[in-house]
Amino acid sequence: MNYTLHQLNIFLRISNNQSITRTAEELFLTQPAVSIQLKNFQNQFSIPLTEVVGRKLYVTEFGMEIAEAAQKIIHEVDAINYKTLAFKGELSGKLKISVASTGKYVMPYFLSEFIKEHKGVELIMDVTNKSKVVRSMERNEVDFALVSVLPRKLNIHHVELMKNQLFLVGNNERKFEGKTIKKEDFENLSFIYREDGSATRDAMETFITKHHHPVRKKIELTSNEAVKQAVVAGLGYSIMPLIGIKNEIQNKDLQIITTKGLPMSTQWCLIWLKAKKLSPTAEAYLKFLNDKKELIIQESFGWIKEYQKS
Repeated sequence: MNYTLHQLNIFLRISNNQSITRTAEELFLTQPAVSIQLKNFQNQFSIPLTEVVGRKLYVTEFGMEIAEAAQKIIHEVDAINYKTLAFKGELSGKLKISVASTGKYVMPYFLSEFIKEHKGVELIMDVTNKSKVVRSMERNEVDFALVSVLPRKLNIHHVELMKNQLFLVGNNERKFEGKTIKKEDFENLSFIYREDGSATRDAMETFITKHHHPVRKKIELTSNEAVKQAVVAGLGYSIMPLIGIKNEIQNKDLQIITTKGLPMSTQWCLIWLKAKKLSPTAEAYLKFLNDKKELIIQESFGWIKEYQKS
């Protein structure tokens, strides 16, 4: 047998995803490239590793055993690399972070300098909705999670990073001229929602319920980017975090609509389980955050002050 670490890693990802398409996306490869590597890997075994049933790919029982072995091999190779760097006095290891979807506009700025300083650190960042972020923390699958609302059921530590404010936004087809829109105006606005499990969706529903606004829903989309593009295109209005619409506001593709009760304000926080034994890499990252977070906010998010309210 003459399989490579690259093939082992691809097959491990396929076994986890049960999908060549998703694996290709994760590894920034084309689907044909992943399929070829899977075929070359399969050719080294006389027993099938995968099967296709009803156009869906499944990993066989034998394939799952090979995937388990691949995980152990890759883990050991990573350990060798990390030990080499540690012997040279360099910080090394994996830093695993789960990020609520709008947090993708925040978290990279709080990571960039740290990763540049410590080239032996491997960053694994999963961007998903609030429910899945909390689930990954419950299962102890990550070191940290970035959330805008602290989960009540978890025993956690947290570090506050910066404010997260949400505004009512629409495109510029209709001119509101800075006037505060009234309750009855909401009846004429079609609203675009995030999916269930999204913190942005929760905030939007909380505002509408609290103020008893009559609204017409109604489109539901599964990412802030999709919502933003739908609003820009004129499909409706939405309540969105300011952090994700900087360019659209400055380019006048979107307008902030003055509304009683808005903006809503939450706090971006990095959280971790109190019971978790943090790795040296995770400990070093916390120290970095405490030392640098104010400077990062000042340098990267100073533009927010123009719109932010207390």
